[in-house]
Amino acid sequence: QVQFVESGGGLVQPGGSLKLSCAASGFTFSRYGMRWYRQAPGKERELVAAISSNGRSTSYDDSVKGRFSISRDNAKNTVYLQMNSLKPEDTANYYCHAPQFASWGQGTQVTVSS
Repeated sequence: QVQFVESGGGLVQPGGSLKLSCAASGFTFSRYGMRWYRQAPGKERELVAAISSNGRSTSYDDSVKGRFSISRDNAKNTVYLQMNSLKPEDTANYYCHAPQFASWGQGTQVTVSS
C-alpha cells in the first residue's frame, strides 16, 4: 500500500533551519510529482511546495518562496524540504503527498519559537 513517512521536524528558533524528509513506498516514486503541505492548529491544510517527477520543475507558495527548497532523490524514494529563515508562522505539522493517492502520513511537527 502507498505510504508516506515524514521526519526531521522539531523545535527551532526564529531564523533557524530544518530539513524535512519524506520516505515514500508502495508506488513507482519516480513517476509522480510530489508535494509538501502544512497544517497549523485551527487552520486548513495548505500547499507549501511541489516538485515534478524528475525534479526539474518546482513551485512554492508565496509565503515560503525564497526561504524553502524542495528536492527529491528518486533512487531513495525520498522527497525533502529544506526550510531556512524560519518564522513563527511556519509552525505547523508538515506532510508530503502525491495527489494521485488517497493516503497521508502522520506528518512531522515543526515549531518555531524563541
